[in-house]
Amino acid sequence: MMNEDQVNDMIQTWRDTPEKDLKPDDFQRFKNLGCACVTGGDCAQLLKCIQDEKNQEIVKSMGCVLLEPLVNEVVKKEKGLYHCQAAITHLTRTCRTDELLQSLLGLIEDIHPGAISETIMVLVPYIQTVLLRLDARKAACVGLVLSALQRQLSRLPVPYTQQQEEADEFGLCRCCSALDEFTKSFVEEVKRKDGDYVGTAEDEELRTELLKFYLRSLRDPLLEAELNRDRKSSLWLFAIEIMATLPVIQVSLSELLFFNSPKKSPLADYSQFNEARACLAYLLFVQRINIDSFPAVYSPVFILRCNVEYISQLLSSKKESHLLKGLALYTKSLQSVQDNGLAVSLLELKSFYSALQNLRQLLTDCPLQHLRTSGLQVLQLFINKMDPEAKHKFFRCMLKTGNHAGVESYVVKNIKTQVEVSMAPGNSNKWFLGEEFLSLLGLVLCLPQGAETDLLHSMDRIMESLNLLRFLLIKDKELWGNTDVWEELLRIKDEYLKMLRVCISMSRAYYSAQLKTLREDQKLKVKEARETARSSTLVKRITVKHQDVSNMSPQVQHQVLQSALVTFDLMESLIFRIEEIAEEKLKIAEEKLKIPN
Repeated sequence: MMNEDQVNDMIQTWRDTPEKDLKPDDFQRFKNLGCACVTGGDCAQLLKCIQDEKNQEIVKSMGCVLLEPLVNEVVKKEKGLYHCQAAITHLTRTCRTDELLQSLLGLIEDIHPGAISETIMVLVPYIQTVLLRLDARKAACVGLVLSALQRQLSRLPVPYTQQQEEADEFGLCRCCSALDEFTKSFVEEVKRKDGDYVGTAEDEELRTELLKFYLRSLRDPLLEAELNRDRKSSLWLFAIEIMATLPVIQVSLSELLFFNSPKKSPLADYSQFNEARACLAYLLFVQRINIDSFPAVYSPVFILRCNVEYISQLLSSKKESHLLKGLALYTKSLQSVQDNGLAVSLLELKSFYSALQNLRQLLTDCPLQHLRTSGLQVLQLFINKMDPEAKHKFFRCMLKTGNHAGVESYVVKNIKTQVEVSMAPGNSNKWFLGEEFLSLLGLVLCLPQGAETDLLHSMDRIMESLNLLRFLLIKDKELWGNTDVWEELLRIKDEYLKMLRVCISMSRAYYSAQLKTLREDQKLKVKEARETARSSTLVKRITVKHQDVSNMSPQVQHQVLQSALVTFDLMESLIFRIEEIAEEKLKIAEEKLKIPN
């Protein structure tokens, strides 16, 4: 390590050297000198050197190289913290702004993964000082800084529970609060003043950069977070600040949500732009943040049409936080729509179709019970809001493409409900009464795989279909106004029940054989178990030889097979009852024909 005389000689040499003659080696030696002071605990001496009036030209020319060791020391929170902070403050007020900004951006890009939040919290006040010193290109520089900071924040895990947010182990909440404060001084520069604001091109660019920051923040981290007004968390307050600031910087929420095309997207990635707007729609329509500033001229159907694109985006995700927001936004968007108010033309829109497909995917594939339950409630709400023709088309689509017995059985149950509704005075319509309904009924009373249908897999749908058929036969007077329709119903019924009987017969034979095999196998295992008591050397061989290939235990297999046979009995008893009703109706019809006029 150099002694004091050597250091003074170096400093004097730099004082006497014109800036243009400074070499890269000079910058490196100046940095090494600063690092030696910091690591040696001589931060006070370094600060004195930096603040010395005689050294200001040196500091102005080469001071930026000292930022890295000083910032790292502050992040570590070692001794000499005050002197390091004072040194950084002096550098940010003395060095050239363009060089400072380049150095600070470099520090942001090179943040150690384990010190992201600590480094950002240290850097933000100094970055703000530098940016406020700028005259030209301020907007572009603000954008570069915010983008770099957000890239680092995106590496931090988002707290989900209240306990995680309060602990803020990784510092994301603290950083979001700091960035919110950081942007306020720039918001002041572009906000409307007295209603007569006329912005310059620089103001407009700064406004755009701020909008990009808020949109990226809505996407990450806010879309990941649980945002609820009952839980006044740091991220919730951050969301409120964003929603309040957007109108201040002259961003129309309705234009941003409803009228922005891909070409007008402030973000390069349109998918990310949509995710940000999805979070914005959730905060506006579900959490009702700043809803008073939203125009009241849009109809509920129009709002639903616009929001369904964001709903589809959220429901296509595999993340619980996205799915919860998507379901909540779907619910709120539908609740304002009048019952039976959605026309069939809406189902032809790609966004509506995608949202429904994603909802169905959630119902059939999502492993979380509470999400499936919420999804089913949304599905029922959507059904309630469609007009009869739309319901008819929707049911047809679900039956043709459902491929899930649980969802299909739910659809069939709703079909029965709509038939009952249509029978009420003043509700009669061709979509659930008469010839139009027969085309839908043909899809209900159908076994797509014929005799090869897995009855256990399709049990829910088949039982609902049989219940619907029984209901239709009982309510024949209310339903069928002409003989042709009645005859077509009987034809569909006969074909369906005939195929179902064949299928039941084949399935019963198969499962009975499986049950017999299982019982014989269990007897064999009992016999083998007795033999193992005599010869322990055979235990392993016997266990492997007769190991059950199924994942279920023999007891569970036995229960499943027995349950299957009971199910087939239930189906047959229901079929028998349906045939009885049909015969009774035919006898009544024949008796009427015999009665003379």
